[in-house]
Amino acid sequence: MYKFIKPLCAVLSLTLLCSCTRQDAKPEPKVLETETKTETVTRFEEPETSVSPEPMGKNDKKSHSYGVAQNGVANDISINAQKYFESNKFKAFCLDTKSQNKVLYLTFDCGYENGYTSKILDVLKEKHVNAAFFCTLPQVKENPDLIKRMIDEGHIVGNHSVTHPSFAEISTEQIKEEIIGMDEFLRENFNYSEPYFRFPKGEYNENALNVIGSLGYTSVFWSLAYADWDLNKQKGADFAYETVVSRLHPGAVILLHSVSPDNANALARIIDKAREDGYQFCSLRDYKN
Repeated sequence: MYKFIKPLCAVLSLTLLCSCTRQDAKPEPKVLETETKTETVTRFEEPETSVSPEPMGKNDKKSHSYGVAQNGVANDISINAQKYFESNKFKAFCLDTKSQNKVLYLTFDCGYENGYTSKILDVLKEKHVNAAFFCTLPQVKENPDLIKRMIDEGHIVGNHSVTHPSFAEISTEQIKEEIIGMDEFLRENFNYSEPYFRFPKGEYNENALNVIGSLGYTSVFWSLAYADWDLNKQKGADFAYETVVSRLHPGAVILLHSVSPDNANALARIIDKAREDGYQFCSLRDYKN
């Protein structure tokens, strides 16, 4: 069995803007998401009804759904999904229901590079926010300087697989190859490894959850997202800002796509508004699974 071992990292104690805000010290190394330019990007549906996750067979395919949060309250779909992960003891989460504070987790899916990732990193550095970037192997290979910057500035580079397949449609051995292949490349080329994974397309089954957990990874889903990936349907920074802040709720795992100019241009305002409303940005490292 492949055993996930975190590299040792010196943790510096510095004054934070909030209890979970990113430190100026360099945290341990980690992994990022990506879809290639020719690959279909994950489609996030926004159901308005509340449903509980249906009982699943070991290999039954499931697509993650989160619902639209309103009035500072997570949608029942996200709440029930989190209960499902916890009740089945999966190393997975989409919503932090354990923290007593109004915490947020900022994550980005980075497929191909569209020229906005550096701007996003500039904002995060200015605002002292730690984020997670999930990418596939092609993204890491094609943009080593960006990956190194993410690591050096304390962000998580999350494992999003080697080839971005549906993990509900591949074998156990293929699942292991997808995870280990990405991790080995990061170790060999960046001296970096961290146990956070995001399912390509949000598609999974119980077998995949169990296998990924056995490799030492936590599967990170989300409870807040919007249709930001389609470059032909960008609606401006104001739309991105209003959409995200209207859906904020305690414990939210926020999923944004770094290819979106709207997100890059609205990010600073989103962070400021969240803090104004009493939220604090935490790293996935702060989550207690």
